[in-house]
Amino acid sequence: MFNKGQLAGLMKQAQTMQDNLKKAQEELAFIEVEAESGAGLVKVLMTCKHDVKRITIDPSLLAEDKDMLEDLVAAAFNAALRKAEETAAEKMGKLTQGFPGLPGGMKLPF
Repeated sequence: MFNKGQLAGLMKQAQTMQDNLKKAQEELAFIEVEAESGAGLVKVLMTCKHDVKRITIDPSLLAEDKDMLEDLVAAAFNAALRKAEETAAEKMGKLTQGFPGLPGGMKLPF
């Protein structure tokens, strides 16, 4: 199946990819995404490591129904979370693309 040289090259390639993945994961803490709800009345800014940096609430909502405000905050947070996950998956997917022998959907690092 593999000779020694091929196996050594494959192992070196795997180590390089693992190093690149670790670096990319660290970079996710600095990539920010923003999502909104209520046509921009509530905005959530978070990193791709799921750290919320800021929640912005339009002042007009402060006089509104508390339940509606809570729903808008939850919706904006969930939208930001989905956006962060998509951004992270895209960034990590670029690194594993073309690596021979990896099953689709395999999460790395190992």
